[in-house]
Amino acid sequence: MYLAGRVGDVLSTKGIGFGDEETERLRVAALLHDVGHGPFSHMFEEVMADKTEFTHEDMTQRIIRETEIGDILEKYGFSKRRISELAIGKSSQEKRYMNDVIGGGLSVDIMDYLLRDSYFTGVEYGKVDVHRIINSFEIVKDKLAISKAALFAFEALMIARYEMFRAVYFHRTVRAAELMIIKSMVLSDKVLHLSDLSLGNYLAMTDEVTLNRIATLDAGSDAELKLAKSLALDYQSRNLLKCVFEKTVQGRDKFLASIFNQKNIRDQLSAQIAKIAGVAPTEVYVDVPTAPSVPASSTRESFKGITVVSRRENGVLTPSEVTIDQMPLVSTIAGFMDVLRVYTSAKSRLKVQRAAASVFHGEGFDSKVSM
Repeated sequence: MYLAGRVGDVLSTKGIGFGDEETERLRVAALLHDVGHGPFSHMFEEVMADKTEFTHEDMTQRIIRETEIGDILEKYGFSKRRISELAIGKSSQEKRYMNDVIGGGLSVDIMDYLLRDSYFTGVEYGKVDVHRIINSFEIVKDKLAISKAALFAFEALMIARYEMFRAVYFHRTVRAAELMIIKSMVLSDKVLHLSDLSLGNYLAMTDEVTLNRIATLDAGSDAELKLAKSLALDYQSRNLLKCVFEKTVQGRDKFLASIFNQKNIRDQLSAQIAKIAGVAPTEVYVDVPTAPSVPASSTRESFKGITVVSRRENGVLTPSEVTIDQMPLVSTIAGFMDVLRVYTSAKSRLKVQRAAASVFHGEGFDSKVSM
């Protein structure tokens, strides 16, 4: 919200009729941007992907429109429908640059989470001069652009995001904990109804409440519920899964593409590795965290370049498009950040390590695994 307000202050000086009303809409939309996230944030998104196509962005719009949040907005003169769309950067009632501020390669969302996560994790990667970028914002054909002099700062932002994914968000220990939470939520959903999308149920599911419900399950003789409960308890005691195989993927051949794109292929590989290792299938997890190395635009188009402007002495703006190829640092990381890992419990570590190595080094690969 703070950064969105700073953008509003900058845009109000550009002579485009941008004023206090637009700034307030940006601030409110930015404040509510992630209000639709479920327990454990993006991890719950992976759970929902197994059950439905509903996303946290869909829930953000529902919460703004159907709860007291919408009533409060209307009380203070805001359209709850308009804010609900702008909050996810998809408002048809706003100029494109308004959506660009909330979602896309120049969004305050990226700037915020990089600075915030860098601070709270104690790493240096996410520290970027975001105010240099914001102060350079210009509007060209209703699109958000930056001044040419700030291009290096934009490159630094993209590199910082890439490094934060590699060093923090996709860190092997972070993903071990996430895998345990995701699996426990998926397995316990049949009795806890976590994927119930009624607002009352959804809003009641905080991280702590959800984890406690799984950890205190009456599992009885149900193997899936027993595993869900065990994973939750191990997570609480920090008895995490162990990574026994890791491969960073730069390009995707047919086999690798199938692993990253199809869950059933990963399930079959887990079963195959478990069979070779002589352990239970539930002991093996094939994990493929993946994200675009450069974020999409607010219109959800893939990143191809950015609009930069030069200001002449007479004040006239000269826009030009700078493509990825013209940004050497960004071009080297363009595409997807793909990591392939295999996890297992501490007791099965050596067996699964050998089995995974044989499978992914071309030995022992089951030709029956469908592609």
